Amino acid sequence: MHATNSRSPDSTPAIATLMERGELFAAECPSRAVLQHVTSRWGVLVLVALLAGTHRFSDLRRKIGGVSEKMLAQTLQWLEGDGFVLRQQFPVVPPHVEYSLTPMGVEVARQVEGLADWIEGNLGRILSGRRERADGLATQSLPGVRAGVRTPA
Repeated sequence: MHATNSRSPDSTPAIATLMERGELFAAECPSRAVLQHVTSRWGVLVLVALLAGTHRFSDLRRKIGGVSEKMLAQTLQWLEGDGFVLRQQFPVVPPHVEYSLTPMGVEVARQVEGLADWIEGNLGRILSGRRERADGLATQSLPGVRAGVRTPA
């Protein structure tokens, strides 16, 4: 059975309506930028890290191995702009800034945490499948090898 679009061309909503409703598949949909921020390499990790509580920038950087200062700052700015992260700056010297999740941030963080948990729980299967596909591709590309069976050269 094939999925079909039940809308007739005359009933297709204007792009403004699609954008208001968050039609993810519409090229101009603003939800795509939010999805990019949340599911980016560092976005997921920042959100999950902040589920544990408030963190300073340096604490987040230590907790999230491999993230550069620039990428962490950019990711926090994106997530703050989307309303998921609260940045609280204290008027002290040296500067003291803390990051935490907003109520909406907690909601989205729980969603991506579920995805991260699923990946962690299935990592063995994922890596095994990856190896099998890589081995299959390597076998196919060797001269004198056909469909995993070595043939005389």
